Formats: sequence, C-alpha cells, structure tokens
Amino acid sequence: MGRFKLYLEYEGTRYSGWQMQRNAKSIQGRLMEIAAQIFKGERAEVQGSGRTDAGVHALCQVAHLEVKTMLAPEIIRMKFNDELPSDINIIEIEKADPKFHARHDAKSRSYLYQISKRRSAFGKPFVWWIKDPLNYEKMAKAAKLFIGMHDYRSFADQDDQEKSTKVLIEDVQIKTEGDLILIRITGSHFLWKMVRRMVGVLVEVGRGKLTENDIKYFLEHESPTPAKYTAPPSGLFLESVLYGSEKHGDNSGGMINIYSKGKTFSKPLLKKESR
Repeated sequence: MGRFKLYLEYEGTRYSGWQMQRNAKSIQGRLMEIAAQIFKGERAEVQGSGRTDAGVHALCQVAHLEVKTMLAPEIIRMKFNDELPSDINIIEIEKADPKFHARHDAKSRSYLYQISKRRSAFGKPFVWWIKDPLNYEKMAKAAKLFIGMHDYRSFADQDDQEKSTKVLIEDVQIKTEGDLILIRITGSHFLWKMVRRMVGVLVEVGRGKLTENDIKYFLEHESPTPAKYTAPPSGLFLESVLYGSEKHGDNSGGMINIYSKGKTFSKPLLKKESR
C-alpha cells in the first residue's frame, strides 16, 4: 500500500462537513467515491487532519490517501480534479512516509473567521454579517485570555471521539481590514464547534453584553452559555495544518475584501503554506 499527502481546498456551503456520514453529503465521502472510481478493484482510504463542521470552508485541509497504485502523485491529482465538483479542489499531492497520518501527526492548526461590518452583495457565503456596532479593541483584549492551555468544555459539544477537553491555544489575533474583522486562532487542535463559540463569545464582548470576567468563568467552570452564541459556519475557514517543524506563514489578509467605500472584490485564494 502506498501513502500520499493531499493538500485541498473546499467551499463547505453544500456539505455536512468533512467527515463521511450516512445519508449526508460530505467532503471525505466525495473523495472516497472518486477514489473508488480511479483505483478500481483496490481498497482506498482517505483520512483528513480533522473534521470541519457543516458549512465550514478550508483554504488548506490536509489529508492522506492510502492505496496500492503505480500512478504518480500528479496523475492522481489530475484524475481527482477531473471528477471533483467545482467547490472542492486538490491543490497538490505528494508521496508520504508509509506511517504518515494526517490527523495524528498534525502539530498545529490555524482557523480564520471573517465578520463583516456591513451587508455585502458578494461575501454572504464567507462572512458573518453583524449589524450591531462592535468594540474591536475590547474584542482584541479579551481574545488574549484564550491563549495558553485551558479546558474548553464550555465551548464544545459532547464528542465521544475526544478523550480530553483541554486545548493549547498558541495565538489569537484580531485585526480589521476594510469592513471586515478578521479573527485568527492557532492551536494544537480544536474541539467540535469550539472555534465558532470562541468567536461568538468575543462578538458578545464587542457588543458589550459579556466581559473578560465572563470568559474567565467559562474557562474555569462548565457553562452552557457559550453554546447560545455559536457563530454561523459561513465565516469560518480552516487555514493551515502544520507537521513537524513547519511554521504558520504570515497570512494577515482575509479571504475576500469588503471595503468601507463599497468596493467589493475577491482576492486570490491564500497559497499553501511553504514547507
């Protein structure tokens, strides 16, 4: 059996998430269907670096493909992309160590969340439009409370696959770009719905309805409150997954630009992290 490392991007709007599910359209499921077509008669398995929720996007998800084949990585990539729908694209495929595992070997992950301060004719599938004015400075200050090792049981749905709710958050950055508020969260791994609830709580801080003390309480005590503020999936992107000694690049921009003067245009997709 050969093992390959896949870098792929997808718009998650039409999908139930990454993970293959019965009677639901998923990214992993679509890849497995196409793998069965390409490698007829051979058992093929595709595993991702982690699950993304329904409606969540990926700028650079990493997966591994295990299959017995003599095809070169570039040929495999072309065959997949010939069959994939337009909202899923394999950026690159390379040979991997036979023991490489996309999820277990990942050291760090980075997510980007985009909040729009105004209604946009073009960006709706990729932002959370918030009509209320937000205090950006308060949000940025409160975001620092998440950095470090904390128990995120208040920010996650119950998940039998997770043995612990403790997560190391390496960095949280908030910046404005035109009429966008960009929130980048980097950590060892993320629990189910964790990022969206972190964002939702920060938004309530920006609205003036929650305080830094509330965040401290949520991190120290189990509370159902963050679930009420779960941000919608449309604004969330899995941005990068790192292995070994790789480091996150300086991806300071957003996925789109929403200018305060009303000019809106798409930017090119962020490039795959250099390795």
